[in-house]
Amino acid sequence: MSDALPDLHSAPGVLFDLDGVLTPTAEVHMRAWQKVFDEVFARWGIQPAYTDADYFAYVDGKKRYDGVASLLRSRNIEIPWGEVTDPPEAETVCGVGNRKNDAFISVLRSEGIAPYPGSLALLESLRDAGVPMGVVSSSKNAEEVLGSAGIRDFFHAVVDGLVAERDHLASKPAPDMFLEGARMLGVDPAQSIAVEDAVSGVASAAAAGYGSVIGVDRGAGPDALREAGATGIVDDLARLLGDAQN
Repeated sequence: MSDALPDLHSAPGVLFDLDGVLTPTAEVHMRAWQKVFDEVFARWGIQPAYTDADYFAYVDGKKRYDGVASLLRSRNIEIPWGEVTDPPEAETVCGVGNRKNDAFISVLRSEGIAPYPGSLALLESLRDAGVPMGVVSSSKNAEEVLGSAGIRDFFHAVVDGLVAERDHLASKPAPDMFLEGARMLGVDPAQSIAVEDAVSGVASAAAAGYGSVIGVDRGAGPDALREAGATGIVDDLARLLGDAQN
């Protein structure tokens, strides 16, 4: 279902998004956002109702608080930003974001997470080929998800929401996080490959000048991913194994 795909095994470096690319945590995030926004919309009388389309358009791939602000702005709602220490019940951007994070962490710790089989197969193949790999994720829970999924040791660099906040990196679709990922991995973006499932993430990698940007279609749709800058589309990372699977 793709255009011509690059050989990841000969790349100087490969940078992966996490949720929805390596692990099915995007589904957990979606459920958590749905729960929180359903409650917020009902309490504030916001219309139209929150849908999965809103997730892909306004939330997916962005840092947590930026996602909250973007979604509310789509309904012409502006509330105070607040502080990252705001309690979950606070009627601020940070409060709503923290409410969602509590819901996500509760599911993650009670149910655990496993990588997609095709993604794990690709990571093992790239590791065996000696290809340096990194993770570029807007999630502040990336390290916990990587550890829970048992795949943290595959990666030489992790740029997550905590790093972005600490170093004042702009949220995807700005190029900042993917540029920092390449810097931490010690590779030239123009010679490297990014793998993303979010429209904002694909746009971020394209803006950062990555030589190839592989869009993983987990629901955003191939047209939206291509329009954002994807140079190839797959529905499973196993399709990127190439000759390595023979």
